[in-house]
Amino acid sequence: MIYLDNSATTKPYDEVLHAFSQVATRFFANPSSLHSLGAEAEKVLTQARRQTAALLGAEESEVIFTSGGTEGNNLAVKGSALARKHHGKHIITSKIEHPSVLESIKQLKEHFDFDVTYLQPDEYGMITIEKVEEAIRPDTILVSIMHINNEVGTIQPIEQIGEMLASYPKIAFHVDAVQGAGKVPLPLKHIDLCTISGHKFHGLKGCGALYMKKGVKLLPMLSGGEQEMQARSGTESAALAASMAKALRMSTERYKSNREKMNRQKHFLLNGLANMDTVQINTPAGQSAGHIINFSVPGTEAEVLLRMLEQEEIYVSTTSACSSKRKRSSTVLLAMGKSGSVASSSIRVSLSYDTEDKDLERFLAVLEASVKKLVKLAR
Repeated sequence: MIYLDNSATTKPYDEVLHAFSQVATRFFANPSSLHSLGAEAEKVLTQARRQTAALLGAEESEVIFTSGGTEGNNLAVKGSALARKHHGKHIITSKIEHPSVLESIKQLKEHFDFDVTYLQPDEYGMITIEKVEEAIRPDTILVSIMHINNEVGTIQPIEQIGEMLASYPKIAFHVDAVQGAGKVPLPLKHIDLCTISGHKFHGLKGCGALYMKKGVKLLPMLSGGEQEMQARSGTESAALAASMAKALRMSTERYKSNREKMNRQKHFLLNGLANMDTVQINTPAGQSAGHIINFSVPGTEAEVLLRMLEQEEIYVSTTSACSSKRKRSSTVLLAMGKSGSVASSSIRVSLSYDTEDKDLERFLAVLEASVKKLVKLAR
């Protein structure tokens, strides 16, 4: 089996599964309970928060555990916008954000009368600093721009955008860093809210974290016992938090020793794809992450090609996992100015630190044969 769909989810590390099992078995009590078992569970939770904060470059009190990227993005976008609405009701985002951001903003627009500016990316999927600054108005209270695009891998100039927004104290800056955590470092200096999700870096599904800079206010989306610094109610899972902290530590360490390998593999794939006449590469070779490669075969159906690869036990995806079952054309590629034919035939390949060179050689060989067969049938 060759698994090349790591941007959808990653295989949990064995050490992560072991950590979860150990903590879930031994420290099963409610961390909010006053007895000694609860206190032990709370210590594990605190240690996981401390480790996660250190790896992100944050303070312990700035880390809120969530159920994953979708909840984190909903809490950051809706929570910060509703908490700041007395300052204004204008939001800036881009047309290529993850659905959990775009749908959250859509709700704010339709049900709470917020006004939204959707920034257009350039042909490489980039949102420029100039476009963000041009869109700022006196009533702007939130900017939400993702770190790495989940479909084409473009890395946005987050640090520079953050530095610019530092001159606008009434504007909260949210970054969806789900695709970058453990793979592409991101300093949090000028970021107010930042989302990560454990299953994207070999943790377990059901656990994520939201960085919330000290002093930033949120309206909680879940009411109850006021856990997680009163921002996210619900009984915490010490086991999930501990296993995610372990996954983040392991992935961060593996980044240091594997980033050159991943970048080399990316360019190996790009060169191989470039040698196929009917393939169009959508991922920019320059300012893009090492683990995401997007391409199209215009005139063919992406799902058919995906199934052909699957028959050879090679697993890739079409668009993002959250949108692929809808059988829609890639809205990201359409926003980048690509044709409908390109957008409807796109395939995403996403690597992990465990991807081997021989896997990619096999993938390119099977892909080339499959594409030739599809193109021949289409004539």
